[in-house]
Amino acid sequence: MSAGARRARDGLGRPRPLAVVALVAGALLWALAARALWHTTIPDGMRLPHADPHTAFGAGFLRRSASYERFLAIDALLGVVVAFAALVVYARRGQRLTAESAAGPIGTGMLLGMLGLGIVWLAELPFDLAALWWERRHDVVHVGYVEHVVNGFFGLSGPFAAISLALLLAMGLARVLRGWWWVAAAPCFAALALLLGFVSPYLLTIDSAPLDQRPGTARTAADARALARREGVPDTPVFVDLVPDQPNAAAVGLGPTRRVVVRESLLRRFDRREVRVVLAHELGHLQHRHTLKSVGWLALFVLPAAGVVALATRRRGGLARPEAVPVALLALVAFGVAAQPLLAATTRRLEAEADWAALQTTHDPAGARALFRHLATATITDPDPPVWRALLGDHPTIMQRIELASAWEARAGQR
Repeated sequence: MSAGARRARDGLGRPRPLAVVALVAGALLWALAARALWHTTIPDGMRLPHADPHTAFGAGFLRRSASYERFLAIDALLGVVVAFAALVVYARRGQRLTAESAAGPIGTGMLLGMLGLGIVWLAELPFDLAALWWERRHDVVHVGYVEHVVNGFFGLSGPFAAISLALLLAMGLARVLRGWWWVAAAPCFAALALLLGFVSPYLLTIDSAPLDQRPGTARTAADARALARREGVPDTPVFVDLVPDQPNAAAVGLGPTRRVVVRESLLRRFDRREVRVVLAHELGHLQHRHTLKSVGWLALFVLPAAGVVALATRRRGGLARPEAVPVALLALVAFGVAAQPLLAATTRRLEAEADWAALQTTHDPAGARALFRHLATATITDPDPPVWRALLGDHPTIMQRIELASAWEARAGQR
């Protein structure tokens, strides 16, 4: 092994007493930070009352939604397997491409990173089209196949820019800090995530218009202003996403850029009470600073993910060398797949707190239950999926959300 490769191993090679102490202390700090981020305003120890999905939806819809989501879940799983296999081949043979590049070490690494992302997109494209066929067959989406592929291709520009910036930062740190670059990666990527969170509203509201400028939305705009005052986030602008798609909404931005974006299909197909609950839910995200919490979780997961990448790339001289980039992509995807249940649990926690905030603000558990039933039927969502699908979901199940509304109602009645 060359001297450069040995230096690249420092920090993840033979354990040293000081390094062991530092790693143990870091693990304790990681656990304390995770515990702080896990805390929510939902009362501890509250038991959710059982709600029967057959009573709420009927056996026919339960069979239909289970079949619909089962196909999408299996299709997505096959897509991940094929993409992972493609990355395995790329990790073994991609280093040969470095000899043909004159872009310098970091430039070559960025090119290899974009190529790997393109390979993943191509590998998953057949399964993505199969999912689109299934959704069109069930009248859930109406976008055409050509339009979908073209939008997906041009949509790669954002991920290309993100992976290039990430590799520029990581490879730069690796050239300076050698094997310890992964320790500095977490705060650096957290800072980038904060910047992205700040500017994201300007990227997401390109095809949108302010709510109070849309015809027939005066009452909804008044509801939004009143709810924002109650939740302590006054003067939060609400935009309408004009792109026709499934009903949805989102809270984005930080500080002066924060806003709520609501799909026009939601305003058109859902009644006033249901829309009020949606608005209160998204404003609840802003009230409890969930964007900052998400950045905190990102920093916590980036740290072990970067450590795994550093460990996996040692045999190719570390991430400072472009030959290691295909292996780094494979290691990062493997870590993401393994950590997906934990990542999903953190987002479910935030979504549940936003549901609780909406109930605290609207005092309308019946409206919340109606919203969740309507969302399920409009998108053919299985309200009570198998445990393995529920553990991978980034939202609580529909039945869990209905049960939370009933738990709030019972708690309010006792008070």
